[in-house]
Amino acid sequence: MPLQSCYHSPYGGFDFLGLRRSPSGAMEIVYDDGVRRRLVWRVAGPAGEGVVGEALARAASQRRILPALYAELKRRSIAIEAISH
Repeated sequence: MPLQSCYHSPYGGFDFLGLRRSPSGAMEIVYDDGVRRRLVWRVAGPAGEGVVGEALARAASQRRILPALYAELKRRSIAIEAISH
């Protein structure tokens, strides 16, 4: 079953974080601000889906989602690599 989770900002913005599987099976994180920016990263390390999903959920609950996302991933030692800007 394909992995797919999404999280929206509770502060009324259009910010979106998503977790998905690429066609090759790699786990990917997607950020979209709803206006002009869409970023995609590949999870580069052996992090579990639950750990990554928890990091995304905590980041999405913050007012500044991108800095919170980077902090949550760093806190859990989850390596990512940008694949789309």
